[in-house]
Amino acid sequence: MATADTPVLLMVSGGSDSTALAYLAADLVAAGRLGAVTMLHVNHKLRGEASDGDARFVSDLANGLGFPLFMCDIDVAELVARSGGNMEAIARAERYKAAREALESTCLHMGFPFEAGRVFTAHTADDRMENFYMRSIVGTGPGGFRSMRHDVMLEGCRVCRPLLEEGRDDLRAYIKVRDGVISDEAGQLWREDATNADTDRFRAFVRHEIIPLAKQRNPKLLETLTRTMNLIADEDDMLDARAREVLVTLATPLGSTIRDGVLLAPELREQEGPLVRRVLDRLLSMMLPHDERVESASIKACMKGLGESGYVANIQGDLAVSYNKHGLRIEPMKAFRARRKR
Repeated sequence: MATADTPVLLMVSGGSDSTALAYLAADLVAAGRLGAVTMLHVNHKLRGEASDGDARFVSDLANGLGFPLFMCDIDVAELVARSGGNMEAIARAERYKAAREALESTCLHMGFPFEAGRVFTAHTADDRMENFYMRSIVGTGPGGFRSMRHDVMLEGCRVCRPLLEEGRDDLRAYIKVRDGVISDEAGQLWREDATNADTDRFRAFVRHEIIPLAKQRNPKLLETLTRTMNLIADEDDMLDARAREVLVTLATPLGSTIRDGVLLAPELREQEGPLVRRVLDRLLSMMLPHDERVESASIKACMKGLGESGYVANIQGDLAVSYNKHGLRIEPMKAFRARRKR
């Protein structure tokens, strides 16, 4: 994910996972395996003095490890009140916007092109397992049960998750035996977020109610499920690669950008159903607004139209789906209506 010549920005909240990430990065710098490392802490202003205590702890941690630190205060509650959006989604989006700005600054001052930079997050195998069960409950789309990718593009940044194969208990044990650890005012080696214990929150419910029951049946659940998710990920990568090949071969843009519309050649009907679904999922994810989830009903509507001349449907994002002898056409409804009037 990175070398001694890669600028790396660590996202550090002060919890055990990100604290372990900071210590591991320091060990890698000492071993000559990482070079230009900086840290970012985002204070969401959601927990009063506890949030400020997190910021102080991370500041001490950065000073102790010798890492430059970016600090960012974002009043998430105010943003939620203004927009009416989901608090967790807004907080996440703001974190990654801050990460992009911090990484841009890091690369500029250290003389690296921005594309060379990496953002490291402290997602663990436990986070991945929680995602797996959360998606099992609410449903998921193609590839969803791989749970998390090790490497992904977010807000234009390459985001890497180097701890995704590691368990939270192992990371906490590593902190406890490491030399030179930093503690907060209460002598704690990392900061605990009390909201993580609130089982009214979906993730906390899965973490404290579902997973302990599953571990009663299989004490090695984390290891077993991580291995299973990696197998799913391998198959998902293969299907993704085939979907990209089909898109390159059979998709024709209708304008200067993908959001202007796409024509899929009739030969798409000859592909296997799972591959067609994957092609449509990838295509719609590019046509819809950033982070909008592709609905299964939209994919079903597109598949229904394949080979059915005269077919027309309106799907999410106010997209028009139509079919004729030239193939399946997906475009903004406004463009579809203007074309039909001509």
